Amino acid sequence: MAEFIKIYEENPNPKEIKRVVDTLRKGGLVIYPTDTVYGLGCDIMNTRALEKIARIKGIKLAKANWSFICADLSNLSDYARQIDTPTFKILKRALPGPYTFILNGNNNLPTVFKKKKTVGIRVPNNSITKALVEELGNPIVSTSIRDDDDVLEYTTDPELIYEKWENLVDIVVDGGYGGNMASTIVDLSTGYPEIIREGKGNLDII
Repeated sequence: MAEFIKIYEENPNPKEIKRVVDTLRKGGLVIYPTDTVYGLGCDIMNTRALEKIARIKGIKLAKANWSFICADLSNLSDYARQIDTPTFKILKRALPGPYTFILNGNNNLPTVFKKKKTVGIRVPNNSITKALVEELGNPIVSTSIRDDDDVLEYTTDPELIYEKWENLVDIVVDGGYGGNMASTIVDLSTGYPEIIREGKGNLDII
């Protein structure tokens, strides 16, 4: 059964952040808040954990289109090919924020993602997410947790999320009520911004 850990966004408790990150390092699955909806994530370096998420989502790991949650733009060169100036200016304007940017991947991608040509990068404007990634030292692979309800696509109440996921994950972080609108997805892999999904976030800055 999962642990239910309260962390306040205004001032994330370093001890609780470390507890969550220790679980991530051991291959655990964690549900945590972002600046949009709650996400299901694991350590990008842990193949077994990635396989667990793929099984839960009912997809093949090689075909998964998950986001890499980064603490800031300094992680980009680790996984994305050289970024030109206009693209970097868009990223700088929009991040941290509720956007997922699709960029061309490079050869440093973890083994299970080596065949993918592109990678989705997120830098959420949420201090809990940022603290988790900084403590871990590398990105968290993340996917949104969807709801079975057609009207309410995303559950916003962490206690209800815990009830639904307590037997599937290791930790649910209660960071307060989440949003019910996913991130805006922007494809920058061709050098020209293309909106793939309109979600939270102002399109004017793209």
